[in-house]
Amino acid sequence: MQSADDGDGTGAESGVDGAATAGGAGSDRGGRRGTAGGRGAGQHPASPYVALFNRVAGFDPRELDAAFDSGLVVKATLMRMTLHAVHSDEHPEFRAAIVPMMDGTRFQAAFAAGGLTSAEAQAVATELAAYASEPRSGAEFEAWLHERLGMGATELWWAMRAVAPLLHAPTGGPWSFGQRPAFVAAPGSPADPSRGLEVLTRRYLEGFGPASVADIAQFVKVQRGRVKTAIAALDLEELEGPDGQLLYDVPGGARPDEDLPVPPRLMAMWDSVLLAYDDRGRVVPPEYKTVITRTNGDLLPTVLVDGYVAGVWRPIDDGIEVTAFQRLPAATWKALRPEARRLFAMVRERDPRVYRRYDHWWKHLPAVDTRVLPGK
Repeated sequence: MQSADDGDGTGAESGVDGAATAGGAGSDRGGRRGTAGGRGAGQHPASPYVALFNRVAGFDPRELDAAFDSGLVVKATLMRMTLHAVHSDEHPEFRAAIVPMMDGTRFQAAFAAGGLTSAEAQAVATELAAYASEPRSGAEFEAWLHERLGMGATELWWAMRAVAPLLHAPTGGPWSFGQRPAFVAAPGSPADPSRGLEVLTRRYLEGFGPASVADIAQFVKVQRGRVKTAIAALDLEELEGPDGQLLYDVPGGARPDEDLPVPPRLMAMWDSVLLAYDDRGRVVPPEYKTVITRTNGDLLPTVLVDGYVAGVWRPIDDGIEVTAFQRLPAATWKALRPEARRLFAMVRERDPRVYRRYDHWWKHLPAVDTRVLPGK
């Protein structure tokens, strides 16, 4: 058994398709590999773009526009029952991995609200997918469920968005998807859940390994027993973590030296690296966990310094405002300036005040130093 460093960061790839199909080998834009097989949290339409800005050298957002428009990259409810942008080739396996979660109590309560058993809900989901042969709004689906069942349509629609094989259909706007989503049936046939979790486990490790069973289970939100079964079916390396914990990684996975310099980064809201581990302390210092993760689940856009959260950021009229939770060296502020300039150039062209609806969270931050990094 080998030993494993505990360093984490963000990686880079040479293009959107590369980032969506590979973990993203580290280059001039970071330390560890990239987005865990291209999986990007997509709760906010801008977040996949900001995530790839951090991971793809010379990222051109028009490439992601085209990938969404062509269906090369799709957006759907997946890991942790939250929205993710993933490569279309891997969507069937990723979705299959989480299907067993749909027997949980919240889903059962939603089915009961519609007067359905689990088996009956699955039958309705099949009908719903047929109705989704073309993009339709959430209101249209709720109306269809109300006509079909006559009760509990709103709560049932929450469950059916996951149970039925649906994708978010691009609706245009600066980030391909607007705040009023449309849904369309996913192509292809269902995959095997066991095989799906094996694929997802390997792709997770390509992005975030070395990692433990608990890490994988937390990221996907599945039982640890299922993860252990998936690991047993894969050809993986076993390593010993800093505290003696058993970790797994893909053979030959890139593991940066502990003292490798990690440049500062401006991360997206709900960035996957902040949610990748059971022990969030690998990236988020414990004293900042409740600062950046709000009570309603919002996960703020963060500043990483040396691979750890050190503050938050948001665009304002003339640049990127960085609120640091600790004193940062002059060299860090200097390194953040070109990063902020490049990021501001992307958001200014598309949505100058992206994430503006979350500004209220800035009222009670433990700010030690706040600076505006100019966009020009």
